[in-house]
Amino acid sequence: MFDPANVSILIPADKISERVAALGEQITADYKADERVPHLICVLKGGCMFLSDLMRSVHLPVTIDFIAVSSYGTETASSGEVRMTKDLDQSLEGRDVLFVEDIVDTGLTLSYLTDTFRRRGARSVKIAALLSKPARRKVEVPIDYVGFEIPDEFVVGYGLDHAERFRNLPFIGVVTDPAAV
Repeated sequence: MFDPANVSILIPADKISERVAALGEQITADYKADERVPHLICVLKGGCMFLSDLMRSVHLPVTIDFIAVSSYGTETASSGEVRMTKDLDQSLEGRDVLFVEDIVDTGLTLSYLTDTFRRRGARSVKIAALLSKPARRKVEVPIDYVGFEIPDEFVVGYGLDHAERFRNLPFIGVVTDPAAV
């Protein structure tokens, strides 16, 4: 159950909505200019809410697929080891991939995925991330579309979780005491 004493609002729902709409407009303009169809790949589970809102803001034909990776487990810090738990359903050969990710933290996950998918024949690979946390970056990855840059805080809401909880919050919040949630 959401306890306001343990989660403080960092980015309110209305600001998320405004920014996602702006990202959708930017993606539409960029891909339309090159006459490309973005193949949106949602990194589960955290990216699902961002994907839903973002793809409704992209005014072009799109295709979608899902991948699941893990580097956190139930911890609040990345283990540094990326493990693929669900692979794609479709081939990437000749496609213009746009990863839709909830947060870029260490960069390890997206570095692994972009390298893997380039080897699988994607024509281009770009990244759309709702959140970027540059203070934690271990590997630099180019983020083409960034929603918000945030400080080094453990965040939940709008798809992000702590031990599978808080994904349904409509805002991005900071967990003030992870041990208490």
